[in-house]
Amino acid sequence: MMVAGTGFSQKSRKTNKSLGVVSLSDTLERFSDSKFFTFPNLNKIPYYRNESKLKTIRKLDDQQKWEELYPVLREYVSNFGVINFYRDTYFLWRLGKLTEVYGNLSEAKLLYKLVLKHHREDIDIRSIELYYEELTENDRDYFVPLEYYYELVDYRKEIDTLRPPRSVLLNMGSTVNSDLSDYGPTLSGNDDELIFTSKRNSHNRGLDPVHDEDLFYTTNEFDSWGKAKEFEGINTQYNEGSATISKDGNTLFFARCNAPDGLGDCDIYWAKKQLDDKWGEVENLGINVNSIAWDSHPSLSHSEDTLYFASDRLGGFGLSDLYYTVKNGDNSWGKAVNLGPIINTRNSEVSPFYHHVYEVLYFSSNGQNLNFGEFDIYKSYHDGLNWGEPKNIGPLVNGPGSEFYFTIDSKSEDLYYARSVENNMNNLDLYSFPLPMEAQPGANTTITGSLINEETKQPFKGIVSIIDLDNGIEVAPKFLRPDGSFQFDLINNNNYLLILQGEEFFRIEEIFYLDGELQLNKTTKPISSRLKFESIEFEEGKAEMSTPMYNDLDKLGDFLLDNPDFKLHISGHTDSNGREEFNLKLSQERADIIKEYLVYFGNVPEDRITARGYGSSKPVKGVDHTKPLNRRVEFEIYKGHQTPQYEK
Repeated sequence: MMVAGTGFSQKSRKTNKSLGVVSLSDTLERFSDSKFFTFPNLNKIPYYRNESKLKTIRKLDDQQKWEELYPVLREYVSNFGVINFYRDTYFLWRLGKLTEVYGNLSEAKLLYKLVLKHHREDIDIRSIELYYEELTENDRDYFVPLEYYYELVDYRKEIDTLRPPRSVLLNMGSTVNSDLSDYGPTLSGNDDELIFTSKRNSHNRGLDPVHDEDLFYTTNEFDSWGKAKEFEGINTQYNEGSATISKDGNTLFFARCNAPDGLGDCDIYWAKKQLDDKWGEVENLGINVNSIAWDSHPSLSHSEDTLYFASDRLGGFGLSDLYYTVKNGDNSWGKAVNLGPIINTRNSEVSPFYHHVYEVLYFSSNGQNLNFGEFDIYKSYHDGLNWGEPKNIGPLVNGPGSEFYFTIDSKSEDLYYARSVENNMNNLDLYSFPLPMEAQPGANTTITGSLINEETKQPFKGIVSIIDLDNGIEVAPKFLRPDGSFQFDLINNNNYLLILQGEEFFRIEEIFYLDGELQLNKTTKPISSRLKFESIEFEEGKAEMSTPMYNDLDKLGDFLLDNPDFKLHISGHTDSNGREEFNLKLSQERADIIKEYLVYFGNVPEDRITARGYGSSKPVKGVDHTKPLNRRVEFEIYKGHQTPQYEK
């Protein structure tokens, strides 16, 4: 029996599962690090098949000559056309397994990603998903739910001077937005003009009103967006939208739907600004760019010689793919080229945006490996050979709904996009949003690190946060990975604050300057349920605090603020010198003064701390009752629903 479209027998498929895994590098590299991932046949032939090479592959597979099979299969896959990615997905999986053993683990992981992006029905995808999740558990990001994180931040707001800025989503107001949907924003090169699509215009079809899609614009003067105006010379009885404009403001690219001169449902057009500032010379970009299907969402590169767009034409990887076309010397546009299997998936990729300054492509997708909702926004870098693996720009922007139709200003300060408060796609408004670190085009310098238990050498569980001290750009917090590691991509040549917090260790903070890739590996001792600080020993007969005590008490206060489910019991003790009545009173005063410090200077809620003096009744084991070591304060940290041991 043949597995559909693979050329492998069912017998050999079962045998493949027994291949061992050699642990090589754990670092995920970009696709562009390997020429293998260029797939030169993608825009030349729809499907690659070579019977002679397939015969060799089958023979080597049946003979279990894995090492000989690896280069032969690798060469075959490198010739894939678009159809191969969903018809012969098993080849990608099989090559990934062989690459783990005889090649590079990083490359194997990238092959597995292609499997997850392009699989159809000929492969056990759930098993592959589980395998990939296990293989990459210490590679991926574990973002902290933002509501939980900001709740922790709020506990500290009275004492922390360095806090993550709270991103603010701002509706652009009634001068820009209308009662109907407004979406698809794009900015001019100098950020002073915002062009967008609106359904505020309508015409009657019989007795029923029909809402048109038209282009509008607003200009920014004195840091304020003016009243939206309609494009003259562009809008017609047909639908217009999804525009992009040249740097000089004289050439406009946009989509028009259902027009008599259109090739498909929607086509991409361009127009020129006339001497009277109106628009004219509207022209369809032609058959090299447009198809008989839907073509829209144009975005011009900052070199203005490449136009990116979305299309659901036949011959793509999924429901909608991203394409690009390059401008010829005669001012015409070349044949559209598919961006390939790294960017495109079996689902939909739409609304590309090429940054005004950096070589970074942003787009929306519902088919990538990390996804927070329906459509999320991703970014990808190009180094002249390949597009890198798309990176989700994180939960500060992407949520449980859909994020698309967006643009970023040239200074990378704000993101503009459409959303609906009620998640109703029929009533969208335009919003602006401070651009977080994950979405910054210049955030491509990697900081890695780890936190390990100094005593057991095992990883800690906890939250790691990065604070941008120079620009106040927000960075989404993450959980430490299962192996205790973490990774962030940051803007280089800036000052940052690293914060590590958890239930098993005292908060760790470190200020660092990022000058190239950096590694910050930390070790610390775990917190036991009962604590005694050497700095907190009182003079005989006294209950007065001294300066050396403050640092340890501050660490204790930080822990309680970081972990609101925990409570603290303070127990005061004395030696056995003197009358026991005096010792009880003195030990209570020592416990009370510590509690007072944590409440009034540490901002810990009073009801989370109990303080009790025990006099000389609980000496340190093995120590004479009269020794100074008994003049101490001990701390017991416990979960809120528990009872401290001293009280049992």
